[in-house]
Amino acid sequence: MGNSKQPSKAAKKGNLAWWQLSLVGVGCTIGTGYFLGSGIGIKTTGPSIVFSFLIAAIGTYIVFHALAKMTADDPREGSFCYYAKKAYGNWAGFSCGWNYWCSNILIMGSQLTALSILTKFWFQNAPLWVMAAVYASLAIIVVLFGTKGFDKVENILAVVKTAAIVMFIVLAFCALSGWINGRHGGGVRLPDTYGEFLPHGLMGFWASLIYAFYAFGGIEVIGLMAMQLKNKDDAPKSGSIMLVLLTIIYVLSLGLTVTMEPYTAFNDKESPFVKAMDDYHLTFFPHVFNGAIIIAGFSTMTASLFGVTNLLVTLSDDGDAPKLFEKKIKKWKNLPLPSLALATAGLVLSIITALLLPGKIYEYITTAAGILLLMNWLFIILSAMRVLKMKGSDKIMGYIGMVVLLLSISGTLAEKEIRPGFYASLIVMIFIIAIAILVNRKKNRRQADSPALE
Repeated sequence: MGNSKQPSKAAKKGNLAWWQLSLVGVGCTIGTGYFLGSGIGIKTTGPSIVFSFLIAAIGTYIVFHALAKMTADDPREGSFCYYAKKAYGNWAGFSCGWNYWCSNILIMGSQLTALSILTKFWFQNAPLWVMAAVYASLAIIVVLFGTKGFDKVENILAVVKTAAIVMFIVLAFCALSGWINGRHGGGVRLPDTYGEFLPHGLMGFWASLIYAFYAFGGIEVIGLMAMQLKNKDDAPKSGSIMLVLLTIIYVLSLGLTVTMEPYTAFNDKESPFVKAMDDYHLTFFPHVFNGAIIIAGFSTMTASLFGVTNLLVTLSDDGDAPKLFEKKIKKWKNLPLPSLALATAGLVLSIITALLLPGKIYEYITTAAGILLLMNWLFIILSAMRVLKMKGSDKIMGYIGMVVLLLSISGTLAEKEIRPGFYASLIVMIFIIAIAILVNRKKNRRQADSPALE
């Protein structure tokens, strides 16, 4: 806590090689936000979505670079929340922790909705909220009866996700090369005019940035895991390799997608990769791809539920959440039941929202989750500026990162359909900061009164 130099517990148990962390990072980051959310991005800006993802990759690299440098300089279990507290005081650590908790609850809601939408591929008449309730219940059961082998299963399913994209890339190349019959028009659809490349102009491109950044969400988890490296100085290299791999996978798959179908064909009701292969006689592909993404997406959501449950325990340990959430049930695998109950309440809220707003729920939740995530990333850069006393190229990179993040957040105002997500995230942030200031004032009063009592 504070600025005291205590040895980090995590620093003692580093056993990961840099390349292992890179691969884990790729698996953690690829999720339903990419498999479904990228479809909204394409609908919003057309073929220029490829450049949205390149800009997001640059912004993400700047955030990771700042976080990795802070981790190498002073490895801590609290990671970005600890650095925010170190840089700006208790209120910043509190805000950062609760903002991250809220963003993860929304991300789980987004994943839950995405899984329900993808499952409707087979069960078209099933209400969205019913499917969401089924997946939420299964995730809670996994957490309650979690086995020691869960991490190994997570790693296998991370490979499944990556393999699904690689399968699409290979099949798309074969289709465009004429090795698979089925295209009704023939040839590759390359945009050759401004109107084709940016069908909704710069406003559409601006609004699409949030979906590109959302697909890179997860980088801060790698910041937490960087403390498990054998050599903490390898953190920047590990993150760089991970981002290069992710960018190649994302840009290549999206580039192929927008050349196979007109941008108007894509929507938030099905994966753009399944839609892109619609014109080809591959009856197995939609089923195999959809199935792989649902299994992998469910694993990501369950892992998020584990993470959110443990995060609240950490916040409680640090005095940033009620002590109730520290309690663990020893008779039940040492499970922090009160913390899990609050995360479950967040999932239930997502299901109710899906029931009330079935039409646009995925766009709203994804937008709000993306904004809260980017606010945390903004905090990471601001913390690094103060903690590391950045100079020269690092400082310039920090400013560029902040500009790109603010552009992405404000871009949600450019699109009427996703604007409610911006307002929802704004309300959450104002609420968190207001509570943070009140809690901080109480702590300061207590500290001021304690010498007088002695």
